[in-house]
Amino acid sequence: MKIHAADKSELMQVSKIERKGNDLVLKGKVYGTMPMTATLTPEEAKNFLKLLTPGLAWFLITLPFRKSKD
Repeated sequence: MKIHAADKSELMQVSKIERKGNDLVLKGKVYGTMPMTATLTPEEAKNFLKLLTPGLAWFLITLPFRKSKD
């Protein structure tokens, strides 16, 4: 999975997602070269949910089924 910036440059390539206790751990490379491990804690996941609106939640559910505008 790749995460891009607004200018379409690659910010991060996620190569592995795993669980470590109650945290979600993402492993990959930033800017294609620097190895990085990012952790999402339950508290931060709750903060993420506070940002969701019903419309945005629906968009996230349907996102894997949409086509890219490349």
